Amino acid sequence: MSIYAIGDIQGCYDELQRLLEKIRFDPSKDKLWFAGDLVNRGPKSLQVLRFVKSLGDQAITVLGNHDLHLLALSQGNRSHYKYGNLKDILEAHDRQELIDWLRHRPMMAHHKKKGYSMVHAGLPPQWDLTTAMKCARELENVLRGPKFGKFCRVMYGNQPDLWSENLDGMDRLRFITNCFTRLRYCSRDGRISLNEKGAPEAQNNGAIPWFEAAGRLTKNDRIIFGHWSTLGYRQSANICCLDSGCFWGGELTALRLRKNKPAKPYQISCPIKR
Repeated sequence: MSIYAIGDIQGCYDELQRLLEKIRFDPSKDKLWFAGDLVNRGPKSLQVLRFVKSLGDQAITVLGNHDLHLLALSQGNRSHYKYGNLKDILEAHDRQELIDWLRHRPMMAHHKKKGYSMVHAGLPPQWDLTTAMKCARELENVLRGPKFGKFCRVMYGNQPDLWSENLDGMDRLRFITNCFTRLRYCSRDGRISLNEKGAPEAQNNGAIPWFEAAGRLTKNDRIIFGHWSTLGYRQSANICCLDSGCFWGGELTALRLRKNKPAKPYQISCPIKR
């Protein structure tokens, strides 16, 4: 049995199928970890969502910002409606079944035996792994519970930008959401910087990648993430970015997770989507 982690698909169904052929995925024994952003931008988000759902327990999908965007749209939050390609899902006959399935996906995955954790975007420097998993469960309980609709209608925003265990209510939930689904950079004093999107080499304002923050409490934990196409596939120390820009004409990447050996990457080239 093999576990393969796969980067952001964003509706690129055909490319996903080619990648699964390349790794010879066998759903009877192999498992897939998806780094979030199953949907949006690409042409076949509906097909991706239906396919991953059909895998059942053979697939674990953490939620990304585009997945939450779909959930927000489903609950009437149209403040960012122009950003995306989700009409087919919202008008599908099985829309409600797909939305219910999606909102029950985790924010964070952890495999104790192999020693890997996965999030969509990042973790703030103040969280250790135990805190991160606790915060993931907090947000999951809201997404799966009676406050789901209310949360979706007010989830957008960049504040607060600094973690405190004393945060509560929507401030706490928004901070947790932004870390798991939008984080790329931190300031040197540990604040999350959500407006920064470029590659680290292009930064000149002092912002640093979240995984390079001084004193980061998860520096000794192996973390897999996506979300950052301008960073691209990168594996170093205990972090691995799997967003290699499939939608933008880059690659779609899978990583075979091994306990005592370096994770092995597999990639396919992707045409630019228009």
